[in-house]
Amino acid sequence: METSRITSQPATSSPEFPLSLDTPPMEARTADALPEGPWQYEPKWDGFRCLAFKGRDAVELRAKSGKPLGRYFPELTTMLRDLAARQFVVDGEIVIEIDGRVSFDALQMRLHPAESRIRKLSAETPARLILFDALAAPGGEMLLDLPLPDRRRAIEDFVARAENAGLKLSPATTSLATARRWLRGAGRGATDGVVAKALAEPYRPGERTMIKVKRLRTADCVVGGFRYLSGKRQIGSLLLGLYNDRGQLDHVGFTSTIASDERAALTKRLEA
Repeated sequence: METSRITSQPATSSPEFPLSLDTPPMEARTADALPEGPWQYEPKWDGFRCLAFKGRDAVELRAKSGKPLGRYFPELTTMLRDLAARQFVVDGEIVIEIDGRVSFDALQMRLHPAESRIRKLSAETPARLILFDALAAPGGEMLLDLPLPDRRRAIEDFVARAENAGLKLSPATTSLATARRWLRGAGRGATDGVVAKALAEPYRPGERTMIKVKRLRTADCVVGGFRYLSGKRQIGSLLLGLYNDRGQLDHVGFTSTIASDERAALTKRLEA
């Protein structure tokens, strides 16, 4: 989801954590092609973006929206609490693997109101935290103003010292050819594109200074239904489907890119 622009200056840190829990992650703007030049490229994981905060004892997981994620992934909270390292903030993606493949559906199943259900799923399909940046090193040293290569060395050292199966280091490369190969292979499970980060840039919380490129595929779909705009009797999105080998219509996605001056006529047509 798109959000309004957030200032890049994090709030004052609390005595418990090196940075305020309101600190937003650095974000990316969409582009059609990968940039050339002094960039680092990383896979764009198909999971839940997460900033992980650890103080002297407490652990907090925060989504890109700022909402707490810890209750949905108790195994990650426990894992981070058990690490010897203290007073750090790291940036990554929460993923769950089913039969060796990353499953976004398994992630969504965790967003359940019943704690007993979450505990059961956390034991059956434990999540992992794939890390790709560091905002504060263990001990509370601030890394926000450092260029990317320095922060990359910090996160590599953090994962290596942790020696925990629940943590994984995201691959990175400065080779455009390698990044393009990753992009060609995206969209088939674990990743859905490639993210580019300028090597000389600091970490800018809340700003869209990174570039993301997704692997796009096209298809001629059947409009199987629609949803109204919230609080209005006009179409907000179209529900799309494709027929499978048995002749059944499977839901494959939706589109909300409907021009405002076309909504009234399209609503009348589809309601009929």
